[in-house]
Amino acid sequence: MAVRILLVDDHDVVRSGVRAILGAQPEWEICAEAANGREAVEQAKKLKPDVVIMDISMPELNGIGATRHIMRELPKTEVLILTMYESERLVREVLDAGARGYVLKSDAMRDLVSAVDLLTQHKPAFTSKVSEMMLRGYLNGAAPKCAHDSRLSAREQEIVQLLAEGKSNKEVALALSISVKTAETHRRRIMTKLNLRSVGELVRYAVRNGIVEA
Repeated sequence: MAVRILLVDDHDVVRSGVRAILGAQPEWEICAEAANGREAVEQAKKLKPDVVIMDISMPELNGIGATRHIMRELPKTEVLILTMYESERLVREVLDAGARGYVLKSDAMRDLVSAVDLLTQHKPAFTSKVSEMMLRGYLNGAAPKCAHDSRLSAREQEIVQLLAEGKSNKEVALALSISVKTAETHRRRIMTKLNLRSVGELVRYAVRNGIVEA
């Protein structure tokens, strides 16, 4: 039976490159593609893929949040993070979210196929560069800070991303299938928790904490 793969990246050229790399595997098929994390969650729930190949930095919902949603709904699905970010902190974040693989885009030509193959066997998949980075952190006794503030719930992190991307309360409510009043309540609570006074401060907070790109 074919291994069904959901490919998630907000750049068309990256998705095209991944398709080219994986295309030589006769028993693998890319069953769908998504350009943001929220679309990825919907596609995953509908198609139940075996493997999701996911970028981290994406609009609407980033790869960490999307991974968290997918693993909650589909615990047997394997998530492989494919990213440009060489960051021990982010590796820890995606592992906490439920991903079991992490490949740098710079290593994709060499390592992507073997990483997907490992995940189809339900084995963790990390390229040598990522493994060495994690080992250095362990040996140095490092305890990197989480990319997201522990004061915020997963839902509040999603709302921070949407607000930082310029969404209104109405647009946040629509994206999350909640009422406008609930969105406004979340927004007030977030601003109070983080001691922020304006949307500009919220945007700076989101960039500083890796929730959105600068």
